[in-house]
Amino acid sequence: MHSIAAVALAAFLIVNGVAHFVRPDYVRRLVPSWLGRARLLVAVGGVALIVDSVLLLTPRSRAAGGWIAAAMISVFVVAHLDGLARAVAERPRRARGLWSATAKVLLNFAYIGWAVAVATTA
Repeated sequence: MHSIAAVALAAFLIVNGVAHFVRPDYVRRLVPSWLGRARLLVAVGGVALIVDSVLLLTPRSRAAGGWIAAAMISVFVVAHLDGLARAVAERPRRARGLWSATAKVLLNFAYIGWAVAVATTA
């Protein structure tokens, strides 16, 4: 069961990492403007997700891969919190955006829990 969770997390991260290169404009829109260098951050993030997937797929490095995934997803929460803050500011005009931004933040906390579970059971 633990291997299935690790492989599923690796697949999830690979898909998201590849998306950084296949749909870079979409991913760049998620990068808070105050961070700058969105193009570089998207590329580095994509590579990091794919590399971490390899760690998760290798039993010897699975625990490290889980902890790294949890840390990376925690960093990505910053982008989603920024999106939530923007949605709250626009709330009267964009209720759908507020729900979407809230769901993204909550999902990322679930992803962090998934990564920690993989790390602690590896």
